[in-house]
Amino acid sequence: MKILVTGAAGQLGHDVVLEAEKNGIEAVGVDVAEMDITDAAKVLEVIGEIRPDAVIHCAAWTAVDAAEEEENREKVRKINAEGTRNIALACKETGAKMLYISTDYVFDGTGTEPWKPDCKSYAPLGWYGETKLQGELAVSEILEKYFIVRIAWVFGKNGKNFVKTMLNVGKTHDEVRVVCDQIGTPTYTPDLSELLISMIQTEKYGYYHATNEGGFISWYDFTCEIYRQAGLKTKVNPVTTAEYGLSKAKRPENSRLDKSKLVENGFKPLPDWKDALARYIVELREAEA
Repeated sequence: MKILVTGAAGQLGHDVVLEAEKNGIEAVGVDVAEMDITDAAKVLEVIGEIRPDAVIHCAAWTAVDAAEEEENREKVRKINAEGTRNIALACKETGAKMLYISTDYVFDGTGTEPWKPDCKSYAPLGWYGETKLQGELAVSEILEKYFIVRIAWVFGKNGKNFVKTMLNVGKTHDEVRVVCDQIGTPTYTPDLSELLISMIQTEKYGYYHATNEGGFISWYDFTCEIYRQAGLKTKVNPVTTAEYGLSKAKRPENSRLDKSKLVENGFKPLPDWKDALARYIVELREAEA
């Protein structure tokens, strides 16, 4: 099997390529230099030349607050919506399967019930979520052989993320304020990559949700555990989203994702998020050493 991975220089794409190679799968990783996904002709040319059996589409604009800035909105749409459509059209042309990475931000984050993968109650709160939803709709309209996998609270070695930020802040501050009314579950990229490579080798198409196991927590809970495992004594003060008040983009308060469909379709759940965090902290320390 041969797969093409977009966003291969990013946090998730990097690990997907590594996981594919670990499983003896030929993986071609591309980033904007090799294939600008907003250029439809280039996308068709590259995918047509490589002829992958499947494309795992990790490339995206993920800077949620910056997406709200007027000067960025069209660029965000071109990457997340138009770029995804271009890839879907190229997959249709070449007969490749497509796996699209989406987000909890396609929902409005109300209530307390976990969102089910086949729920169509879309109501994004911001432009990032809106453009990712447009990408989802393009994939589902154009293709029959597709997976749409929504993830949340992603952290990994290659790139910026909440864990790295909080570790850096914890080393320089005695106290931090962290939101306690946004609820979800973290996703560790090596664990997610293992699932994605397993999934792409099947024909169990459709919508899925994938985060680590271990229950639903707040960003405050996550930070407390980050500092506990890292041995930092920084005091963590819980605040509401309204009290925090620094973000340009609205965040969903309910990012609980129902992952039961994974098990129903024979996929292995991701490990507990605390276990993932422990492995990640070791990985970061080894990288620093």
